[in-house]
Amino acid sequence: MSSPLLSLTDVTLSLEGNAGLVRILHGITLDVHKAETLGLIGPSGSGKSSLLMLMGGLERATAGQVMAMGNDLSLMNEDQLARLRRENFGVVFQSFHLIPTMTALENVATPLELAGVANAYERAQEELLAVGLASRSGHYPSQLSGGEQQRVALARAAATRPAIILADEPTGNLDSTTGASIIELLFDLRDRHGATLVLVTHDPELARRCDRVVSLRDGRVEVAA
Repeated sequence: MSSPLLSLTDVTLSLEGNAGLVRILHGITLDVHKAETLGLIGPSGSGKSSLLMLMGGLERATAGQVMAMGNDLSLMNEDQLARLRRENFGVVFQSFHLIPTMTALENVATPLELAGVANAYERAQEELLAVGLASRSGHYPSQLSGGEQQRVALARAAATRPAIILADEPTGNLDSTTGASIIELLFDLRDRHGATLVLVTHDPELARRCDRVVSLRDGRVEVAA
């Protein structure tokens, strides 16, 4: 088997809270391979989202090693981490995180422009077409439904052709019908671009679609199937 795209070895995460130091993750060891779809499940507060953030260098491990695309994230500064994410990752959040003062097209084009892509707006329009929102490209987030905003977020995540897509509860703020359509779009993006997909979910249907599921409880891996 080829080397994993993501590799975590004995990773712990502790953060300072109001009541002092809080240990969130305890000794996590986990590999994620190219073109794999991995689901992270578990009760609220189990550390799923924190683990996802560590994978993308959005949070730093307190101890242990996080490797992404052959890079030791602990040895990289913030600029290097930002460049790595821009070139290799697409991130989808539960709360969309669209820029409210930008249209759907501008939101999708922004990471392409930051990456120096010459035809940023043309590619952005293609991605909006792929998620069924070509006719809404000139609308602002406030003019879009929750499902439409999540589709824009998916298009933005896929626009840079990332090797890895990290999705944190992508259907969590949506009704069941809209959530089902987002699931289909998410897996379509994976298939079209050959990306590795890691997602946090409470949705049993979404978890069943994954190649492998890891269950977390109290910051520890409970089941890795």
